Amino acid sequence: MQVQLKPEFEKILEPLGENAAAFFLAAGLYFAHKVSFAAAAALADLNFNEFLCRLQTDFGIGFQVSNDSVLEDLQTVEITSFHPIAAYQN
Repeated sequence: MQVQLKPEFEKILEPLGENAAAFFLAAGLYFAHKVSFAAAAALADLNFNEFLCRLQTDFGIGFQVSNDSVLEDLQTVEITSFHPIAAYQN
């Protein structure tokens, strides 16, 4: 599906940077609980921390735990987080 933006959207999104449309679409899907955090970050072509930072900057909130995507989101957090105790266990 090809998405064509109305000129009004382009005027609003242009000052928000490159790939703003993809970010806001991905963020909207994430906040609507249609995709997981990891999937939304990938759709926005951002890594975990970049997507989190952009959500916090543009929406004032970041990571949300939802019933539908909680396992995938927690797995993403586990993969991307440093756990000092786990680093010393073998």
